[in-house]
Amino acid sequence: MKTEDRWQARFRATRMSMPAWAANAPSRGVYRSTASGRWEVYAWDRVNGTSRRVTESPGGVSHATIDPRGAWIWWSADGADGHGPWWRQPFGGGPSEIPLPGLGAGRSAGLALGATGTVIAGVHDGPVTRIHVARPGDGGHGQDPALIAEYAERACVAGLAHDEGLIALNLGDRRAVRVVRQCGETVNELADGTSLRAVRFAPGDNRLLALHERRGRPEPLIWDPMTGDQREVWLRLPGEICADWYSDGGALLIIHHHRGRTELYRYDLRGGVLKPIETERGVISVAKVRPDGTVEYAWSSSAQPPVIRSTSGLVVINPGGPAAPPSVPAEDADVEGPGGRVHALVSRPASGDAPYPAVFLLHGPGTQGDDSFAPEVAAWVDHGFAVVRANHRGSTGYGSAWRDGGRDPLSELDDVEAVRDWAVASGLADPHRLVLAGRGRGGHLALLGVGARPAKWSLCVAASPEPGPGRAPTPIAYAEAVDAPVLLLAGENDPDRTGSPVDAYAARLAVLGKEHEVYRYDAGRGLLPVEEQIRQMAAQLAFARKHLGLA
Repeated sequence: MKTEDRWQARFRATRMSMPAWAANAPSRGVYRSTASGRWEVYAWDRVNGTSRRVTESPGGVSHATIDPRGAWIWWSADGADGHGPWWRQPFGGGPSEIPLPGLGAGRSAGLALGATGTVIAGVHDGPVTRIHVARPGDGGHGQDPALIAEYAERACVAGLAHDEGLIALNLGDRRAVRVVRQCGETVNELADGTSLRAVRFAPGDNRLLALHERRGRPEPLIWDPMTGDQREVWLRLPGEICADWYSDGGALLIIHHHRGRTELYRYDLRGGVLKPIETERGVISVAKVRPDGTVEYAWSSSAQPPVIRSTSGLVVINPGGPAAPPSVPAEDADVEGPGGRVHALVSRPASGDAPYPAVFLLHGPGTQGDDSFAPEVAAWVDHGFAVVRANHRGSTGYGSAWRDGGRDPLSELDDVEAVRDWAVASGLADPHRLVLAGRGRGGHLALLGVGARPAKWSLCVAASPEPGPGRAPTPIAYAEAVDAPVLLLAGENDPDRTGSPVDAYAARLAVLGKEHEVYRYDAGRGLLPVEEQIRQMAAQLAFARKHLGLA
């Protein structure tokens, strides 16, 4: 397969989300897929193996779920202003409806569905969060939701207890967990000065599984809000831990994230025994326990495209369509930086000799570069670039202190610079052909880096750069020092594009006579369609090859 066909085929290959199933009807499931070229929702009958497309959304669908009875499929389709309503449709097909017409304007702040038809829905309206409840009406249809609580902070619905009497809320501003009744009355609150997050209630009682950071990393905590009893699950694993319940409530599924990869374990709450679950080396984005005790998980690696697997040894569901061509495996690198050891993932071209032209792909705070399959990374590699992803301060996966150490973007750039210098000194990267690139907050960091560290970089690519809250200084403050061509990918009609920071930065570069290009696209209709992703990747590759003398 030709290079152009191979990298584009990875973007066009059908992707799908981890299927969710109805708690009380586990043969009924729902998933999202890009089979149509956009993320759409599909109903899946596991008994006969058939799937049915549920949605046809011009902007794609970002979230879908199914109620515990398997009667209704719910999804959120944001409108052009980012404030779309919840929709639902019967599992077997039929007209779609807006089940909560009186919910009011705002962004979704979580949804919880009960087996009796109860719906708990949260809405963010500026700095205010409102929590609503809709109880089942005639024919199983919900009534207009009733406002039960209003908070002058960010909050999110995390779950509904088995008997539907208790609601768990995550309070984002104070990093606390609150449990309330359906009338809005507070039952209890958990706050200890660290970051706390509710996961979900136990399958058959009022125990709430949460994640705490009392020892400097996310770990499981089981809390009974009625009695106040707490049980910390202390595991001797080196990385960060997420967890979920087994269906009998007597064990936890442990998801262990360490150095950009994932491991699974079963922890018996009665005996305190931790048992590894055999999986392939790579990244597991989601894992869930089926009623029969098997675990289904969404897996991929840098070399192998995503697949939904089961611990039974079977592939759970085939997304259909042509498979994505494989890529190259990621190598690990550890570099001593000014704030501590920096872990990085390196993807080398399959052919050619080092030193290679290299792309340093940046991410924003609160995320990380990992060993999952990424068509963008594979496209650069196919064109002869080494790709380096440094998990600088501010990255998740290395403990709370490392994550919180990225509050100053210049410290993040110090870590990236240390990895850059290692890549050059080791003979991996050509010092005259170094691209600093990123998307979103990673794009903002790339723009800052090419101005604050101009002697280190040959080129900059920033896609939809956004600063995030409290991120100073800004790239425009360093625009005069920029000494490399800059490509800006800017979304038009984007409801989140407040104050047109890309336009202001581009205008400043123009005044200063700095070489730059701006690629504009329509970003106001939801998730980017596959063909637009390909156009943007092609623009980045063409820009880099032209300015680095590789065309």
